[in-house]
Amino acid sequence: AYFFKNITVTLCWALKPKTSFSRNSPVLLLGKCYHFKAEDDDSVPEACYEASDEDFVMGNVEAFRKDFASRLWLTYREEFPPLPGSILTSDCGWGCMLRAGQMMLAQALTLHFLGRDWTWSEALTLQPLDTETWTTTAAKRLVASLEASLQGSSNPSDHGSSPLPQTQAAPGSAEEADAHVKEMYHRTLVSWFGDSPSAQLGLHRLVRLGLTMGKQAGDWYGPAVVAHILKKAVEEAMDPGLAGITAYVSQDCTVYSADVVDYDRAVIILIPVRLGGEKTNPEYFDFAKGILSLEYCIGIIGGKPKQACYFVGFQDDSLIYMDPHYCQSFVDVSTSDFPLQSYHCPSPKKMPFSKMDPSCTIGFYSRSVQDYERIRQELSKVLQPSAKEKYPAFTFVQGHGRDYDLSAGLTPEKKEWPFICDPRRTVTTAGDFVLL
Repeated sequence: AYFFKNITVTLCWALKPKTSFSRNSPVLLLGKCYHFKAEDDDSVPEACYEASDEDFVMGNVEAFRKDFASRLWLTYREEFPPLPGSILTSDCGWGCMLRAGQMMLAQALTLHFLGRDWTWSEALTLQPLDTETWTTTAAKRLVASLEASLQGSSNPSDHGSSPLPQTQAAPGSAEEADAHVKEMYHRTLVSWFGDSPSAQLGLHRLVRLGLTMGKQAGDWYGPAVVAHILKKAVEEAMDPGLAGITAYVSQDCTVYSADVVDYDRAVIILIPVRLGGEKTNPEYFDFAKGILSLEYCIGIIGGKPKQACYFVGFQDDSLIYMDPHYCQSFVDVSTSDFPLQSYHCPSPKKMPFSKMDPSCTIGFYSRSVQDYERIRQELSKVLQPSAKEKYPAFTFVQGHGRDYDLSAGLTPEKKEWPFICDPRRTVTTAGDFVLL
């Protein structure tokens, strides 16, 4: 009884069914630029950062809605098989950073298999989220589940693996056949994130990998630790469909180009950074906007302190994000026709840049060596520090990380902090924070 009375969870995340957007400013969503002015409005819209003309959509709110709702949404779930090393059958109240990491990884895989222009045909049919808040009622339900698990009265069965959906006869026309193939990829991709022990990139797999870093189910996972967990999950995935892609995590805010190029295949590049001291330094706001304006950016995982989310875009000085703090029921993805609706969110949310926690992980997707070289060159321009910043958020360096031996003796606790602090390399400034 004492154990359950002392469970600490963050309660009360309200889902607002509508988010306000201005018609006078562009909206950026993972490299796509939208503007909601009416077509007969002759005024000149503001520039959309680095987005190209072909990525600019004028006055098409529906296109933005469809694009956003097509991104994969991974949220809290309940009533799934117990997580490794625990009796927990839900991640409500603690697994938000892992879910945010899953969403960023899912976007990378969407780019890899479907491309940035892909949208889900049913995206605009999603119903608005109900406005029920995950409050004390849901907390009591979670505690009851834990008590039942301890007493042995509730032992959810392993819902089995998440095999690839069974192939059905493709439609007649080439266009229909292409749409059919892409929908098969879509469904397969979702199944990799299922909440069962056999899911390639599911919560059970991530928690198991977290155990090797000193993290347990129910612990708080920071964005740097999650980056390393995602890397291991992709590397150890056994599904043949994932053989053509791997993941790389930067060291000490430095991307070592030789390490990335050595993979000689598609690479998910994850870069843990800290954009300030206790609060995000406002000088990094434009940097974050520039990053989210790039099509090969797969987003940023971070959020507010102890409340993670997945940033996918911005308008003016507000970030657009996907919120994992919505507890949904377990879905058995091992069936060929499992419902997809709960894996897509119809409602974007916004947060002022000023409320963003400075600790975050930025992600990029590189399809090939040539693609990486282009990304490196373009990012080097975005990374040019302003006169006030003095230091870039991260850097690119030629060679291998092992040549610099920066990660020797790195413990799981230190991995939570994105920098490897060496007193000999520390630069003290009179600004808001210290960077190496």
